[in-house]
Amino acid sequence: MAKRKRNTNGESATVPPVTPSKKIKSTPKPEAPTTVQIIAGSYDRILHGLTATISLKDDVEFADTFLFNAHTSAIRCLALSPPSAPVPKQTQKVILATGSTDERINLYHLSAHVPSHVTVPAIAALSTKAVAENPQNKELGSLLHHASSVTGLYFPNRSKLLSSAEDNTIAVTRTRDWSLLSTIKAPVPKSMGRPSGDTAPLGGAPSGVNDFAVHPSMKLMISVGKGEKCMRLWNLVTGKKAGVLSFERDMLSEVGEGRYTSGEGRKVAWGATDVGEEFCVAFDKGALVFGMDSKPKCKIVPQPREKGQRWTKIHQMCYLQVEEKGDIQVLAVSTEDGRILFYSTRPGDLTTAATEKGKEPPLPAAKLVAILDGKDTEKSEEEKNADKKQPAKIDGKTPRIKDFQALKVGEGSSQYIIIVAGRSDGAIKLFKLSTSELVSKGKEARVVGKLLGTVLTGNRVTCLKAFVMLPRFEGGDGDDYESFEGISDEGDSSSSSDSE
Repeated sequence: MAKRKRNTNGESATVPPVTPSKKIKSTPKPEAPTTVQIIAGSYDRILHGLTATISLKDDVEFADTFLFNAHTSAIRCLALSPPSAPVPKQTQKVILATGSTDERINLYHLSAHVPSHVTVPAIAALSTKAVAENPQNKELGSLLHHASSVTGLYFPNRSKLLSSAEDNTIAVTRTRDWSLLSTIKAPVPKSMGRPSGDTAPLGGAPSGVNDFAVHPSMKLMISVGKGEKCMRLWNLVTGKKAGVLSFERDMLSEVGEGRYTSGEGRKVAWGATDVGEEFCVAFDKGALVFGMDSKPKCKIVPQPREKGQRWTKIHQMCYLQVEEKGDIQVLAVSTEDGRILFYSTRPGDLTTAATEKGKEPPLPAAKLVAILDGKDTEKSEEEKNADKKQPAKIDGKTPRIKDFQALKVGEGSSQYIIIVAGRSDGAIKLFKLSTSELVSKGKEARVVGKLLGTVLTGNRVTCLKAFVMLPRFEGGDGDDYESFEGISDEGDSSSSSDSE
């Protein structure tokens, strides 16, 4: 009802309704640049965090976030948790876990938002890098759940942390109070036919979990260990062994594992194609892809850059989703010669070599779809000035890519992929490529990726993690020093507690 006001004559009159003003068309806000938080561990015990701000014109600006000695020995692995649930007037955070050969797991809180202050050093001669310090990045503490070097870390969700070590155990830790929930123990292998160059003590056997991978359903896990020519399947519901898959001699010979090699799996990963789910086990010089029936589907043997060599070593691998409609994924593999190779494991893309007389047909090979070359092209002024501090290249070869991270940015047709690659010479490179470039088209592999920028850390990178940061937090004064809250799946309302 319209309001009425009393006239001086005593009669009430209706107030005419207020006509709305002319609508003003709101101009769309310009797209903000993308900021990527990069964390790199090194042989030199240094944990280096830096941000890379990518503008709309693909220009990159790097800024150091933190740089300190995190462990007393080399850092071997990193893990990042999903960001916390959004809460009004509170920033979202990410948990960073670092593992080292000093048997410790260090825990940190990192802000998931873009830093609000970026400072440039006053004396340019000392350092040319900007600094983006964030007071919300805090140290939580350390975990001492293992009795040997930590080899793997993984956050399946915000409430659990899985860690593996060379003491043949996989620990499950609850992040709410950082208590040890359970420990999965793998058997110690017997010392039979130890390869040359083994570092196990006299009278002992090489032991330890090399890597593990959790199924997306979080009910299964596969692991590979030292001194074992097999892969173990674990039931995470009961915490017990579900099966063992032994690698036969014919399988190992397909990927270059022979008499004088260990034959042990180095890396494992879960993936899927339009046909169904699969998992991949990487060895020293190749990889095998298995179906859910535990039968080998195909092999991956990267061809070296130089024609005179026969093999090249695999350092890291992961599955990357290319198309969401058909659930099409490609397998990305980093090699010793500084490349990232993308393979398609779909049944229609497999190729089978000719069968020799008197021998069984070989395994089909996965199709090489694309190649991302991490070789240096033209050096910037910063790289030329830092060449004296960097370790010299051997025979002019491209340094190996120890670890990499693939990040998806955008949605729909404007979606693209940012690949952050860490090399053994301390260089971190950023590449940009579209998902359409990784779809299998044609017979020959094509070179993909646009180099956005390179930053020199000055340390030998061993592991690397990255994530796309959220927009700048504007709900408070910018300095959020609230206590550490619980991070269970039910909610973030638990009391704060420091790690031990």
